[in-house]
Amino acid sequence: MARARNTALAALLREAGWSQPQAAAAVARVAVESGARELEAISRSHIAMWVQGTRPSGRAPHILRETLSRRLGRRLTLADLGLEGELSGTTDSGSDWSVDPLTVLAELGSDDLDMHRRKLLATAAYSAAGLALPAASWWAAAPAAAARRPAISDRLVTQADINDVRDLTTFYSARDQQRGGASGRSALAGHLRDEAVPLLGSGFRTEQDRRDTYSAVAEMTYLAGWMAFDASEHRTAQRYLTLAARIAAEAGDGPLGGHILRALAHQAVDLGHPRRARALADASMSRDHYGRASHRERALLAIVHARALAADGDRTGTLAAVNRAERDLARAESQDAPSRVEFFQEASLAHETACALRDMGRPQEAEAHFQRSVATRRRQQYARTHSVTLGYLGAVQVQQGHLDEACATWNQALDTMAGVQSGRARDVIVRMQSGLSPVRQRGGRHIAELDRRARDMLRTIG
Repeated sequence: MARARNTALAALLREAGWSQPQAAAAVARVAVESGARELEAISRSHIAMWVQGTRPSGRAPHILRETLSRRLGRRLTLADLGLEGELSGTTDSGSDWSVDPLTVLAELGSDDLDMHRRKLLATAAYSAAGLALPAASWWAAAPAAAARRPAISDRLVTQADINDVRDLTTFYSARDQQRGGASGRSALAGHLRDEAVPLLGSGFRTEQDRRDTYSAVAEMTYLAGWMAFDASEHRTAQRYLTLAARIAAEAGDGPLGGHILRALAHQAVDLGHPRRARALADASMSRDHYGRASHRERALLAIVHARALAADGDRTGTLAAVNRAERDLARAESQDAPSRVEFFQEASLAHETACALRDMGRPQEAEAHFQRSVATRRRQQYARTHSVTLGYLGAVQVQQGHLDEACATWNQALDTMAGVQSGRARDVIVRMQSGLSPVRQRGGRHIAELDRRARDMLRTIG
């Protein structure tokens, strides 16, 4: 069967003013720059085959897209190149640390805002294999490599542009804490794609301006990933978070890079990949990440390290990491931390400590820490997290045979979930129903009422 001609790619080549040999030479140059050695020998015949409908394989679509983006002065997607069938997750380019993250991020943003393609992404499997990190030499070389990346726009980034990205990130982060990641996620993805990502292809007056811009966009990308994680769209979350880590590295922002690696470790713990979680958490504790962070951020990195160690069965290491987190938080000053970790107070430390103790098989101690978290959290401001804490508390109470206490706790959790749109909160309800299952038939009216409330909440929580 004859292949359909790729008219979109042919039109872009005409717009670029390139013959097929010129296009091949340009792709080869970008391939060399990107370290894609297998694409250095691009010939006229390769370009002709792609125009005639043969799909480029592996990293070729992304190198081709980057080449034409630079030539035309705008960020193109695979769909613009007539490669819409090559959903950006197909080649797992988000986990390839040598592919230009800017073009991959633009593509992911377009996929995320298209409802059909978002559904495809939502059904894509989380990739534990995609969590492998590059060598230390890559991290060291990333800022200089990014500084050499040519601009595709004549625009110069201003401090106001950087502040706008930071302000939007702060706004959506607060919304996530209160309402959950599924609330406002599409709006944030739109801001990221249309306002933040284009800044990365602009010009910069100074190297510090470039680093500040990359850092601000990396943090917004991280938030998009964290919100996708909370919405239980795990493959999308993983790809955003990985891209965020790469852009933070290109910014030379070690503390932010550690913060993002911590998020990837947290996700891996929750999804049952303890070895991968431990490797990511170990990386977040490096001298460049943990060592350069504020005390409050250090406490967050250390407690997630504890959770990864607990999941991996390292009891001694877990307790040492918990103690480290406690010491770090005790040293934290209100002014010493970036806004992304303002949420990490006593309640958050108690919650994560309880999770680590629960995973170590110490439910009684876990219950005490969950109770402390409940007692110290600002509930209105952090409604999503508070509802999850209450859900976990009820689960450890049931584990110890305290059914009446658990039912009371779970009713509080359901009260708190009003208006929350969160996959993690939804998971709490599902586990709640599972915990009630053995006693549902012999339980009294209060269990039946709780079960009814849980079913009703599942229909609204998203």
